[in-house]
Amino acid sequence: MLSAAIQVAYALLGLSIALAAYRLLRGPDVVDRVLALDTMYVNSAALLVLYGLELGRDHYYEAALVIAMLGFVTTVVLAKFLTRGDVIE
Repeated sequence: MLSAAIQVAYALLGLSIALAAYRLLRGPDVVDRVLALDTMYVNSAALLVLYGLELGRDHYYEAALVIAMLGFVTTVVLAKFLTRGDVIE
């Protein structure tokens, strides 16, 4: 039962990443592209957690944590750049 749920989760996360990539490429505004990139970070971290759950390994959780932290920092920097035009003030 767990393996079937993991396969469904893989499919849904893959679809979510594909839709976010479409919004990243075709977004009408820069804000839409930043949000799509943030969504892709979250989904890729979720994919790594799911893969670690499937294999029963702890290393994938740490990699997902690093991706999530880098995604958060990137989103904050891009938001700061879009609002002010400057990152470091």
